[in-house]
Amino acid sequence: MTNKKILITGAAGFIGSHLAEHCVEMGYDVVAFDRYNPNNHWGWLEESACRNDMAVVLGDIRDYDSVYDAMKGCDAVFHLAALIGIPYSYISPLAYIRTNVEGTYNVLESARKLGIDNVLITSTSETYGSAQYVPIDEKHPMVGQSPYSASKISADQLAISYHRSFGLPVKIVRPFNVYGPRQSARAIIPTVVTQMLSGQEMLTLGNIWPTRDLTFVKDAVKGFCEIAVSEQLVGEITNIGMGKEISIGDLVHRIAGLMGKEVIIRQDDERVRPDGSEVNRLLCDNSKILKCTGWKPEYDLDKGLSEAIEWMRENLQVFKPAVYSV
Repeated sequence: MTNKKILITGAAGFIGSHLAEHCVEMGYDVVAFDRYNPNNHWGWLEESACRNDMAVVLGDIRDYDSVYDAMKGCDAVFHLAALIGIPYSYISPLAYIRTNVEGTYNVLESARKLGIDNVLITSTSETYGSAQYVPIDEKHPMVGQSPYSASKISADQLAISYHRSFGLPVKIVRPFNVYGPRQSARAIIPTVVTQMLSGQEMLTLGNIWPTRDLTFVKDAVKGFCEIAVSEQLVGEITNIGMGKEISIGDLVHRIAGLMGKEVIIRQDDERVRPDGSEVNRLLCDNSKILKCTGWKPEYDLDKGLSEAIEWMRENLQVFKPAVYSV
């Protein structure tokens, strides 16, 4: 990957912006692709120290021409652009099909026609549904328990078909729950932290008994880059996770302890997933990435949460803690 030109879709978002900065620091020639807006705003890259060290292209992942044009001259593509909010997928399933499935098609077809050497497609642990066994390895069945997860399963299968049908060098990157600075308010950790920072002693949450496997964003993006340089993982699905689980309820009290606060949790029915759609348990088997790459996480949960809390404390003005974000 040395001196390679790479396209990152969704580069102005949460994980994408951290990945773009990391790739610049590693010496890659980065093209950051994100959704067109009339203000030419670059999302989380707007104030980035690396903004002048990358090319930013605004377009639409749903538009084949803009994806194809952005990919010209690139050696590799990291495809992260997606709709990711699970609750909104209940409201507008078609939006997820158009963005997550058709958007992935645009990336794959452009890469095929342009002869791209390395195509990383971002998946999600939500594709597994509730764990049928733990830890969850890459052979675990995929179960669409929400329109969001179904759209990501479809995108993953489309990508695998491009590898098998056309020999496209595809790699499926499947992160478990990633958290850290810049994460949107729809996610559980920003929801909890920002409510606490705004002075709420009674937190309004959804289900607190499901478990999640949490990976700090800086460790996750290093996993992306390690998978990118691995020749063993072409045509493969690779998990990124810590191999540790924590319930949402225990996570809330862990955060409260780090912040020196006492909290009471109130369940809000609006925030609860339909019974058949709730993913009850996620626990990653990360043996594949550990075996096939040099990836080694540097953040344990307390270290990662502390860094995330501090960032949210400094950027509380970008959140609306009293408003439920679907």
